[in-house]
Amino acid sequence: MRFDNKTDAQIESWARKFEEACKTDLPEYELVLTERIRRRQKKHKLSFELSLEHLKMCAIAGKFTSYGHLAKASDVEWSQARHQMNGHDGLLDTLLGVCKNKKLPLLTAICVNQENLETGKLGAEALTGFAEGAKRIGWSVGDPEEFHLECVRHCFEWGEKQKS
Repeated sequence: MRFDNKTDAQIESWARKFEEACKTDLPEYELVLTERIRRRQKKHKLSFELSLEHLKMCAIAGKFTSYGHLAKASDVEWSQARHQMNGHDGLLDTLLGVCKNKKLPLLTAICVNQENLETGKLGAEALTGFAEGAKRIGWSVGDPEEFHLECVRHCFEWGEKQKS
């Protein structure tokens, strides 16, 4: 597959076609997803790599993290980061694809609002975004709350296994 002759919009369209056809397990999708992530990173102040490392460390520690902590992991002020967190091409949605590519649990499940660090509960909008993003990359999502709780459990189980 060649990407050098494709625009960002063409890459996004290509990825969406795989997602809409529920063909996110194909090796070709993985290549397109990798290119999508690479291109999105060029437009973001937030580092996907540093954010992923932060989420991994939190999962290993068995702790939830906040959106503000993710911004801090990239050394970006919250006021500049908040608009890059959400949405179809935002940090959190893109990190779902990164987790899929790296065969990791959906680590963004452990990222919540500051006031929910103890409970790990997602707000309604965040829960919808998480569930929709997971569906797009090929996960089957029934009840979004139950799905989120299951993903959190997988994150912390994965984290526990990394200790040994």
